[in-house]
Amino acid sequence: MEHRFADCTLDDTRLTLTRDGAQVAVEPKVFDLIHLLVRHADDLVTRDQMIEEVWAGRIVSESAISACIAAARKAVGDDGKTQAVIRTVARRGLMLVAVVTVGEKKSAPRPPINGSGNAQRIRYTSTIDGHRLAYALTGSGPAVTRFTPNMTNDLETEWHIPTTRRMIDAISVQNLLIRSDTLGSGQSDRRVAELDFARQADQMCAVLDAAKVDRAAILSESGGVLPAIYMAANHPDRVTKLAIMGGYVDGPDRRATSRPVDPIRTSIDAGWDKSHSGFLMGWVSSYCPEGPLEDLRAITEMARQATSRETMLAIRDQLNAASIASLLPKVHCPTLILHARHDAVHPLDEAQKLAAGIRNAELMVFDTANHLPVAGHPLWDQYVSTVTAFLAD
Repeated sequence: MEHRFADCTLDDTRLTLTRDGAQVAVEPKVFDLIHLLVRHADDLVTRDQMIEEVWAGRIVSESAISACIAAARKAVGDDGKTQAVIRTVARRGLMLVAVVTVGEKKSAPRPPINGSGNAQRIRYTSTIDGHRLAYALTGSGPAVTRFTPNMTNDLETEWHIPTTRRMIDAISVQNLLIRSDTLGSGQSDRRVAELDFARQADQMCAVLDAAKVDRAAILSESGGVLPAIYMAANHPDRVTKLAIMGGYVDGPDRRATSRPVDPIRTSIDAGWDKSHSGFLMGWVSSYCPEGPLEDLRAITEMARQATSRETMLAIRDQLNAASIASLLPKVHCPTLILHARHDAVHPLDEAQKLAAGIRNAELMVFDTANHLPVAGHPLWDQYVSTVTAFLAD
């Protein structure tokens, strides 16, 4: 069903919000708040109603509620001063004051690339040694490819997780997004796990060839920065720009002369073969201590099913021992580095080393302890808007 108000259309079937005909990227709780307001247009929506529907009755801070309201206003083209769409009723709640009309969804034009609707189509290409490599395309515009943390992704599963899907949709509004599963994981061939970052970069070039794309920007997260840097350094003609979130130069084993047993590796070893294991929740909580937990559980289970315990332990050992310091001077494309100020997994110092080593790179610091952003966190919208703005040019 479509709810039309002001210059916006909220489609609660496709879970989309458009303004002036252009899709607006909103995180799930912001969408849910707008949906609540349009269903109760011209009626007061109390704080208790918001908490019950948007946060499922959980205890939530006033700052989180205020951030969600501000993001909702921004999404519909309103602000706290004008309040032409969403009005604050002092000490009572909110009211959507724009006229709302409700109708069946209009038939939409076919998306430019198969997969940008509610179903995606996974494609395959082959490596030079005959292994199957899965990839998917969404959206249209300047090409963007993505390096996720090694061996933890599955194209099919991430399509249904709100955090990953919201980012896919946000980029696909303006770019052709090319996603793939690393060889040894997800929908790609699992007969062999390629633990060589240079070869992973070569595999991404094979995916670009299959998609008939000459050059693309790269979005990389956490351990995905390693093959991304290899690609930018060794295939500069194929990379237009580079965005890095939660990256590092030297693995943990190289940062200190003596290091105790890796607790994350211990958690993986103990819990990988157990669905919804407490060990693995400890692992993911060390990356994102500020939550929220809803999507983290799904992301953890996706990682567990994406590859084997043996492969994950091997990649963990390689990530811990890796260094890309020698490659940084070879990266010449525009580079944006984003990092959490209180990241306990890869400290801010590692991001500063990246920024210092790559010519003309820029560093943006987010005031959080979460290693990677998660939908529902107060900084999620800022992260999405920063990344999409960088990739849009």
